[in-house]
Amino acid sequence: MPSLLKLDNLHITVEKNEIIKGVDLEIKSGEVHAVMGPNGSGKSTLAYTLMGRPGYQVTGGKIYFKDEDITEMEPEERAQRGLFLSFQYPVAIPGVTVASFLMTTLQSLSKTGNGRFTELRKNFRKNFKENMALLKVDPQFATRYLNDGFSGGEKKRMEILQLMTLQPQLAILDETDSGLDIDALKIVSEGVSNYLNPERAVLCITHYQRILNHLKPHFVHILAKGKIIASGGPEMALELENKGYKAFGVEEQQGVSL
Repeated sequence: MPSLLKLDNLHITVEKNEIIKGVDLEIKSGEVHAVMGPNGSGKSTLAYTLMGRPGYQVTGGKIYFKDEDITEMEPEERAQRGLFLSFQYPVAIPGVTVASFLMTTLQSLSKTGNGRFTELRKNFRKNFKENMALLKVDPQFATRYLNDGFSGGEKKRMEILQLMTLQPQLAILDETDSGLDIDALKIVSEGVSNYLNPERAVLCITHYQRILNHLKPHFVHILAKGKIIASGGPEMALELENKGYKAFGVEEQQGVSL
């Protein structure tokens, strides 16, 4: 399968602190990759940098998406090419309804001349209703302000609703499972599975095995102290769940996770 994302010796600095210290990673179409690691290991830093968040400086290496160097691209340019980031802490946007937000996003993306976004915009109403039903979202949420007064689980469903609406080629999920109960986790996972096809891929950043029971990753990577120290199949997540990071020579890090 063709390569979607390739990281070549990536180094990332935040506020003069080097957080990611040389990461190599390749994700191909149709694959699900999971990145696990202790607090402060750089998981969210990696996710934010892939999407181009300001303040996260690439000080070495390259980011390639579909063989194109996107290291210096703005976030909107990356979104236009097919990258998507589901936030660990989705923000509220008072005054902007869920339906309006998604429709406006598609209108903006379709202005790039990409026929895929134009087609999605034309079929927005039909797809929007179907996706809300699959995620078991009350239709009244369409007219509510995005994430304003939503519970944690409702916010995470909104993130997956965006994913299913925009249909990017690579979905980066930054701890989408955090704060979800068993039922909500299953619903969110079903939404991600519905999104997947042989031309798309998922990079799932998580602390826990439970979401991986649903997504069934092809590869699991352990990120510690800014580097990928081990990679393997789904059995690695099970070993990590049972034995902890000490089994891989890693102590739980203290401090703020970046």
